[in-house]
Amino acid sequence: QVHVVESGGGLVQPGGSLRLSCTASENTFSIYAVAWYRQAPGKQREFVATILSGGTENYADSVKGRFSLSRSNSKNTVYLQMNNLEPEDTAVYYCNLVAGLELSYWGQGTQVTVSS
Repeated sequence: QVHVVESGGGLVQPGGSLRLSCTASENTFSIYAVAWYRQAPGKQREFVATILSGGTENYADSVKGRFSLSRSNSKNTVYLQMNNLEPEDTAVYYCNLVAGLELSYWGQGTQVTVSS
């Protein structure tokens, strides 16, 4: 089975930065899209950003201009750089490898907490 693992979460002050990583145990990683979602306490899971195999990126309005994506196909890894973090960004962040129609693989999530 395909395993997806996130890392890089933690506690930061408002205005700080974090870089999250998503790594997959999939040797055809380069042909798939990767998406990030987040879920805050008491809220539904929401879309954050996605990067396609060709490098095209899409971001939720709430994070545009602050978050950015990149991918290293040789490392089977996608990075989510988060700058100017706000308390509203506090959530568990999940990585999703999109392998096909109605077929995707989720990581376990990594906690991001933004607080002074």
